[in-house]
Amino acid sequence: MNKQYIKTLVFNFRFFTWFFIGGVGFLFCCSPKLANERPNDLEDHWPKAGVTYEIFVRSFYDSDGDGIGDINGVRENLDHVSDLGANAIWFMPIMPSPSYHKYDVTDYKAIHPDYGTLEDFKALISEAHAQDIRIVIDLIINHTSSEHPWFLESKKGRDNPYRDYFVWAQKDTLEDYLEKKTITLDSDNIRQWHDPGFGEDFYYGFFYGGMPDLNFDNPKVREEVYEIGKFWLEEVGVDGFRLDAAKHIFPDDRPDDNHAFWKEFREKMVEIKSDIYLVGEVYDSKEIVAPYLPGLPALFNFDFHYTLLEALRTADGSLLPTKQKQVLDYYQGITDEFIDATISSNHDQPRILSDLDGDERKAKQAIAILMTMPGAPYLYYGEEIGMLGKKPDPNIREPFLWDVLDKDGGRATWIDPKFSTDETVIPLEVQKEDASSMFRHYQETIKLRNTDSVLALGGLELLDENYPKALMAYERVLDGERRIVFHNLGMERLELTYTTEGGEVVYSYNGATMDGKRLVFPPQSSLVVK
Repeated sequence: MNKQYIKTLVFNFRFFTWFFIGGVGFLFCCSPKLANERPNDLEDHWPKAGVTYEIFVRSFYDSDGDGIGDINGVRENLDHVSDLGANAIWFMPIMPSPSYHKYDVTDYKAIHPDYGTLEDFKALISEAHAQDIRIVIDLIINHTSSEHPWFLESKKGRDNPYRDYFVWAQKDTLEDYLEKKTITLDSDNIRQWHDPGFGEDFYYGFFYGGMPDLNFDNPKVREEVYEIGKFWLEEVGVDGFRLDAAKHIFPDDRPDDNHAFWKEFREKMVEIKSDIYLVGEVYDSKEIVAPYLPGLPALFNFDFHYTLLEALRTADGSLLPTKQKQVLDYYQGITDEFIDATISSNHDQPRILSDLDGDERKAKQAIAILMTMPGAPYLYYGEEIGMLGKKPDPNIREPFLWDVLDKDGGRATWIDPKFSTDETVIPLEVQKEDASSMFRHYQETIKLRNTDSVLALGGLELLDENYPKALMAYERVLDGERRIVFHNLGMERLELTYTTEGGEVVYSYNGATMDGKRLVFPPQSSLVVK
């Protein structure tokens, strides 16, 4: 069912004049203020600094009434992505899989039937491209499903042609490894060697037994993977891949092999599509992450996520700019072509509003910080309407609320939501009519970035002034142009005298003002000065 409704308004000129003036006045008073807006001058900074919207298809929009979101549901709602100001969509896994999340693939060249068909997906890509929206898909090549045909063949015996597609070892060689007790940053699985049921040979699965790791020492496996990439780039038409579990292609004690593989993967993909976009998930410190950059030019910045949360919780303004400056300078030492994929949340972390104990002002300030920091920011679906969610994972992937329940024909029902319900979250259609809503705040703040090249592409400089602890302050610089960014993270009103006069306010959130050299910051407010 299409969510669009045709509304016909019949009114006289006097009523229209009153409505227009009143509406503009309301927006001016109540919404975040963008000085000198340029509505027809939106810039496209993707991939270097554009905005990407992450979608879990199962929970996004159900177009056929079966309770499960689908490809056509996304296609019907591409206007939402455009209205928000995003330049690209990253789809969580869409390939056939036995799980709800689909990170265990059984067929690398198809769409899960619950989601639609390849033709549906091609139609979506065509319409997205017509709106200048790129399409990035999750490509899960570290492991398959234990139900994948390759693995079903592999476990039939040591002489099977597919045996070496996976990592096998005899039980008597694994005494020191069977009971692994170390919990890693990206997996709490304490058992990585698994018994397929016949007790002699065990297979390796880093995440769990249902996800056997592929053996990338086998040239045939690498060729299979490159063919899969070619299929999605050439035959389907995607713009790039998000590479899941990129750190685990080879074990942690073989990092050089990991780095070499991703360089080779990139070379193969560039031969197919010269402007391919690759973003990798390497869940670790900057020292571990950085060597992946030659192969994966975009990498998720998990330090950004955790430091942003810590800064907002402790009202310590120096934490994030200092950390981000360290990360960017370190990456610059590896390559100047890197893309810093910044996030405030994603499908593996609690939703940011839940992480901030329901404080909407802090959540609004989080997006203001994300959009005024360097990087290529990612937005997780539903954050723009203040959806809630905590572990376990299904409860941070609950259905999007499009409208009030009795009008919401597209809301998915595959799960009974625990956190994002009609009692806790105001639906999108209602928020659109409220100038002070979370959605309108996201929309305006993303627009700020999309109309200001300095905020999108400029470098990051720390400021030497001795500001109050709660004030986050930094400078963005591009080709001699500067923006000074302030965020008061605390609950106390702050006033200060700035060192120069004559600046122009580009953006103000929650009542922050500039009068000559005098800057005033109410609690949890933000200001950008040109």
